[in-house]
Amino acid sequence: MTYKFLIYISYSYSIPIGLPLEKEILSRNYIVKWFSDQLEGKQSIANKANTLNTVEDVLDYEPHIILTATDSVPDFFNALKVQVFHGFNAEKRPSKNNSFAHFRLRGFFDLYCTQGPNTTKAFKQLSKKYQYFEVVETGWSKVDPLFPLDASIQNEKPTIMIASTFTQRLSLAYNENVFNEIKSLSTDGAFNFIMVLHPKLPEEIVEKWKTLDGNNFTFYNTTDLIPLFKKADIMFADTTSAIQEFLLQRKPVVTFNHTFKHNYLIDINNANDIKNAFIEAFSLPKELLTNIDSYLKELHPYSDGLSSKRVIDASISVLHKDKSHLRSKPLNLMRKYKMRKKLKYFTLKSYNKPFTLPNL
Repeated sequence: MTYKFLIYISYSYSIPIGLPLEKEILSRNYIVKWFSDQLEGKQSIANKANTLNTVEDVLDYEPHIILTATDSVPDFFNALKVQVFHGFNAEKRPSKNNSFAHFRLRGFFDLYCTQGPNTTKAFKQLSKKYQYFEVVETGWSKVDPLFPLDASIQNEKPTIMIASTFTQRLSLAYNENVFNEIKSLSTDGAFNFIMVLHPKLPEEIVEKWKTLDGNNFTFYNTTDLIPLFKKADIMFADTTSAIQEFLLQRKPVVTFNHTFKHNYLIDINNANDIKNAFIEAFSLPKELLTNIDSYLKELHPYSDGLSSKRVIDASISVLHKDKSHLRSKPLNLMRKYKMRKKLKYFTLKSYNKPFTLPNL
């Protein structure tokens, strides 16, 4: 049969998550549409021919499967609701109950397509406890274009990619000492810098970093990070989830004031230590690379570029699977109201059992 998919996003940074999924769906001659519940996301997909602009458009479309790169999805869309995640677990902060926010349940999803063992284990435990959703480990669609890794790329000058999160207390982009040190290093010419900032950062912060543009510093205004990952030899970051994406290449990452002291990162707390940390990273310490490999086995053990295929396979399988053993989703009245208010669409309809298509 011809399945109908909806890729559901909020912001432009989710587009690279959806594009590999769209490619896989179209390769099978299925139908796919896009929908964003935020203006910035709507503007970012406005040039695509297969977008839906309103809630009514989605209801008329009647998708079978919604692939969601957001924390929530309307409960009044009658489809299989699949969480594909908008990032890795960046471990920015523990939640009050000592589990990470990455594993917080909102009560909207029928299927979680997890990225690797360290997310699968947690969601399997939650599934066993709450019994209203399925879990299938697939890998993450966003990183499919990263593979196969190309070891033949050689930079004329050591190249460092700078990436930053948007949370002010965690973001290196706000730090004046870091800015001045990078300015100095880009001026002396020992390194080549490429930089991208989170789209939620204030414009004045972005414009400040753009002033460093020159022979040894290039600012990129993009959410398509994988081409930049491939260009860089190492990364300099704070707690952004781009760290995990970059590490998939087995390349070192220097972090500034990371919340946790992981043995697969070179973490510093003083801007005066930046240059020495870069030199250490470029030396490719054997122990560091071993620690990175061990971490990636738990984070995302897939290097075949076929995670999107596994997501689509899992979604179709669960769509047809007998799910009568699953409980109804939580009542969730406040979250459901907030979703209706956000979309300016108020209805009493709510689908609390997972959508199922019978096998033909």
